[in-house]
Amino acid sequence: MDKPPLRDKIKIGSSVFVIQKQDQRTGVLTKGTVKRILTSNNFHPHGIKVELDDGTIGRVQKHAV
Repeated sequence: MDKPPLRDKIKIGSSVFVIQKQDQRTGVLTKGTVKRILTSNNFHPHGIKVELDDGTIGRVQKHAV
């Protein structure tokens, strides 16, 4: 799998795919819109942690098209 995007590439309102904690083993991705960026560092090996508009918390794996 590709490296997750850096924090400076993720913006509030961006459409992204995240992986939730309970889905890490299966790799199931959830699509949503970024409401809040929770990781302060520019990089995290598992993805930048964000909160989506619907309240879902997960780590960004890639941008949605």
